[in-house]
Amino acid sequence: MAGEGFRGRILGKFQQLKPHILMVLAQLAYTFLYIVTQASFNHGMNPHVYVTYRHIVAGFVFLPFAYFLERTKRPKMTLAIFLEIFVLSLLGVSLTLNMYFVSLNYTSPTFIASVVNAMAAITFVMAIVLRLEVVDIRSPRGIAKVLGTLVSLAGMMIMTLYKGPVLKNLGHPPISISKGNTTIQENWVKGSVLTVASCISWSIWFIMQAFALRRYPAQLSLTTWMSLVGAAQSAAYTVIVQHKKAAWTIGFNIDLWSTIYGGVVISGIVVYVQLWCTEQKGPVFVTMFNPLSTILVAVLSYFVLGEKLYTGSIIGAVIVIVGLYLLLWGKEHDQEAEMKVKEQSEEIPAENYGDSKRQLIPDLNVGTAEP
Repeated sequence: MAGEGFRGRILGKFQQLKPHILMVLAQLAYTFLYIVTQASFNHGMNPHVYVTYRHIVAGFVFLPFAYFLERTKRPKMTLAIFLEIFVLSLLGVSLTLNMYFVSLNYTSPTFIASVVNAMAAITFVMAIVLRLEVVDIRSPRGIAKVLGTLVSLAGMMIMTLYKGPVLKNLGHPPISISKGNTTIQENWVKGSVLTVASCISWSIWFIMQAFALRRYPAQLSLTTWMSLVGAAQSAAYTVIVQHKKAAWTIGFNIDLWSTIYGGVVISGIVVYVQLWCTEQKGPVFVTMFNPLSTILVAVLSYFVLGEKLYTGSIIGAVIVIVGLYLLLWGKEHDQEAEMKVKEQSEEIPAENYGDSKRQLIPDLNVGTAEP
């Protein structure tokens, strides 16, 4: 009995921390994505072609799993649901990722990972407007959430507008990513605008997921639909902007591996995990874990790849992380308060238990007597 009780407590704690563990693993996956995609783009891979191929891979790999595993859970497809999926695919795949990966050519993985931290603050503001989040400015928790949002946005502005001096590398990096034959050069302003625009679009996507999952509560099927529809949208755009047939040809090299990794791991597994966590904890919770990938990307890029690291990115990232965890503190304590209120409302005082029980019986009888 004691062993079963201990095992039950362990399983209960795991279920409580399951969304947190999954989001940490998702950020680890994103960290590796920044590195392999930049290596692929430097090798000559076209970002628009990459987005298209990546989601074709994701869609066809997860199609059989979605079809068989969610056959009874998946709602019937209607025109309204398909249009909603079309908009979700536009915001979360074709529009956002095309801007996002083009900006990677103009800035750096460290900068992009840092700016993405502000997505939690942007998502939080949108959630308040749409009443998915509640803020009580009379309580310390509410003040922390508002202050954290403002601080995060200030940090994002610093990263966007201030580059600052570059930090000197400590030595020769163990791994060197060759620039290959690419002709794209750094354009910090253009890259910054594209990064911020993609973050805003991504925040809208996370908010829309919370509403879409209420009408289409099949995460795996929704992931597959977004991949396939997003791949078609991206392909239509890429055909317009990229006329060279050679850009669509990839060999058995880093381009292929980055496409497979991005399709299977990121657009498939990670998006599915984010949808599940959004349904369990809400869209703001999902975006709160971005600072983890910022730290990991900065460490890998600076120490392992020898990438330039600017003081503006460091200062802005620190400010964003401080603001973000003010927001996290406020939100987590809000959830604890909500759970206590819910538990108190569900409790029936012992002295009133008999009266409550007697009151339920005639109600049930009346219900069954009605035609």
